[in-house]
Amino acid sequence: MALRRLYHRYQRFKIKLLHSLHNFFEQFSFYVGLVTAVVMAYDLGFRHVSKPVFFSSVYLLFLSTFTVAFILRTLLFPSKSNLSNALRLLLIIVLLFVCGYKFNHLKHAFAPHSWMNVGSLAICGFLLLFDVSRKVLSLYSQRFNPALSFILSFLLLALVGAGLLMLPRATVHGLSFVDALFTSVSAVCVTGLSTVDVAVEFTRLGKIILLLLIQLGGLGMLSFTSFFGYLYQGGFSIENQLFLKDIATSDRIGDVFRTLLKIILITLGIELVGAIFIYFMLDDNALFLTNGQRFRFALFHSVSAFCNAGFSTVPNGLLNDFLRNSAGFQWIIIVLVVFGGIGFSIIDDLYLFLKHYLRQLYYLFRYKEKIHHLSRLLSINTRLVLFMTVALIGFGTLSFWWSEARGILLLQNSFFDKLTTSVFAAVTPRTAGFASFDMGQISPATVLVLLLLMWIGASPGSTGGGIKTTTFAVALLNVFSLAQGKEHVEMFRRRIPTESVRRAFAVMTLSLLIIGPAILVITVLEPEKPLIGVAFECFSAFSTAGLSLNLTPFFGEETKIVLILLMFIGRIGTFTLLMAFFRRTKAMKYQYPNENVFIN
Repeated sequence: MALRRLYHRYQRFKIKLLHSLHNFFEQFSFYVGLVTAVVMAYDLGFRHVSKPVFFSSVYLLFLSTFTVAFILRTLLFPSKSNLSNALRLLLIIVLLFVCGYKFNHLKHAFAPHSWMNVGSLAICGFLLLFDVSRKVLSLYSQRFNPALSFILSFLLLALVGAGLLMLPRATVHGLSFVDALFTSVSAVCVTGLSTVDVAVEFTRLGKIILLLLIQLGGLGMLSFTSFFGYLYQGGFSIENQLFLKDIATSDRIGDVFRTLLKIILITLGIELVGAIFIYFMLDDNALFLTNGQRFRFALFHSVSAFCNAGFSTVPNGLLNDFLRNSAGFQWIIIVLVVFGGIGFSIIDDLYLFLKHYLRQLYYLFRYKEKIHHLSRLLSINTRLVLFMTVALIGFGTLSFWWSEARGILLLQNSFFDKLTTSVFAAVTPRTAGFASFDMGQISPATVLVLLLLMWIGASPGSTGGGIKTTTFAVALLNVFSLAQGKEHVEMFRRRIPTESVRRAFAVMTLSLLIIGPAILVITVLEPEKPLIGVAFECFSAFSTAGLSLNLTPFFGEETKIVLILLMFIGRIGTFTLLMAFFRRTKAMKYQYPNENVFIN
């Protein structure tokens, strides 16, 4: 009995000691990580006399402390998910290998662009994301306002991005704070407006920073931090899952991690496939001296297109003669933009539908029998999004073709080139921001069509902005229902809830209440600029479309700040902004008597 009590005391002491060591190394790793982040910014962003031993020592210290903390957490808090445990074990093996290699070569001076130096920096940046994710998840447990957390995540990312873009080695001639903040917000909010020529002004480091901001902004900072925080902690608390349920658009609380994993895998998978297609489509050496340049171009434009960002790394963007005349390249961009603009849940629904359809064909061919039909394989939301996407692309294509048929943009083109240009013009205004034609040469009728398409934007749950396709559709259905005397809005034999109708009109009204004053302010600040041009830039900024009538680079700093606010509000959503600062009213147990108000 004495030996058993002694053994239990030893076990309790060991567990307590491991917990204490784990807490110490986690805190120590976090503070060392902050120092490492500053050292990395100095190492990468400033021109300095190389001190390889100092930098390597700092990176090794951070790698070592994080590895110890991660091993202790894995031992103390194993995950219930086999996939999560496997990923954690793989990460531990990689970290131990890197720490050992780094320690053995501590005094070796690696070249700045050597695979070892670049790999060490990449791993340190990856682990810093883990540390940030752990801290973010701890905020969720404090019952933090979800809408406010969403807003603060974009704000913090934009400010950090502006600081990184101001590093001396990120640009050729340097950026002012306003220009850096404008570019950072435009990338984080996946807009595409820019006050400088990205291809000329940004170095390779600046373009990498811009690409990371686009990727994090397109998916949402909370999605990334939540996913990596889950891998680090081995699971979510109930507070974390309740907090992330709406952000991840998950139907069930228990599916939050699975939904986040789907979003990340879908995004990276489509972007990789798009990059491969672009790489092999542009096999001409007119633009690229090496295959490395061609791959970097393909990867950047695939990410920029899927995230609906609209940034390009070549002079004049897609107006470049080689790109403008490459119909295959433009169709790849169109497909990427459409997939990025319909939303992750729609892509998942389409995958399940296609999987069911192919299985049905297989069983019909192999066993001569049909699978029982799954009811409502495509949700009403998916059907509505797909219908509106096809309708808006068709409307935009026909409108552009008709309005520019006698103009110089389509006059001498072949039928296929006219179709490609018109479809491209119909797709990109809905928050993509690419332009394969000179925006200064379009007719006034085309400007009005583009204004409408930019205002409507992409679909909910996507990387795009605007008031969203479903919002516009529900508002139109409500108008038709009122005209027919119906009490409810109906579609596809389903009734749209009154809450959705009210929210649709609220979003539309708020968008106009924000865009209108912005146009007024800019016309006062820039009285020499044409009104239609100012309105176009404001609609483009709010809808995160990124198209421009070549006015944005010539605006003053005050006007740029107005556009920054428009891009930020347009990306986070007007309704999210209100929810962050207004407390929800509890359900009332009473009703006041009705009294009519004359509308018309």
